[in-house]
This record gives sequence, C-alpha cells and structure tokens, in this order.
Amino acid sequence: MIENDILKRIDSLCQWKHWSLYRLAKEASIPYSNLSNIFNRQTCPSVPTLEKICNGFGMSLSEFFEFQASPKTHGEFSPQEEEIIYALRSLSKKDRELFQTYLNGLCHKKL
Repeated sequence: MIENDILKRIDSLCQWKHWSLYRLAKEASIPYSNLSNIFNRQTCPSVPTLEKICNGFGMSLSEFFEFQASPKTHGEFSPQEEEIIYALRSLSKKDRELFQTYLNGLCHKKL
C-alpha cells in the first residue's frame, strides 16, 4: 500500500464518521499540525502515528488495511439507523463508551 492509499483510507474514514482532520487529531491524541502536515505534504504517517490514528477511529491496524471491511455506505440503513449512527459518530470517545454502557443496559446484557 502506498502513501496515497493510506491517506485516502484515512480521508474515507473521516468522511464516513463526518469528522474533520481536527476531530481526528483530538480522537487520536496527536497534534493537529502533525496530521495536517501529513496530508499537505502527501507523506505516509509513521507506524506509531498510524496506530494512534487507528485507535482514534476505534479500529486495529489490521482493520485499517482491510479495505473489503470498509464502512457501510449510505442507503444500507433505515433513516432511523442513519440518524443514530450519525449521532454516535459525533460523540467523544468517553461519551461513546457511556452510550455503549447504556445500550448494553437497555439490551439487558452483562458487562
């Protein structure tokens, strides 16, 4: 996989989550300037930086490189599911964890 493919994958995941690069930088705990430089210079992120980016997206490196397992596209969900997914994507990492706990409680699942 070349640099351009990696950058396209990151961009695609940001679009899927409706995130800006700034939001990704916050979620990945990396400086925005580093992420911006990677895109502006069209360079490949280092492995540690890519690991942080993957953590920000809530995925492993292997999931990142599995293009066949890319996010579902628009139209594969009902309007209500789309609304829930959009709202979930806008939450911070901590709020997503709280949402998951609440959802598990609603579904009567054991943690």
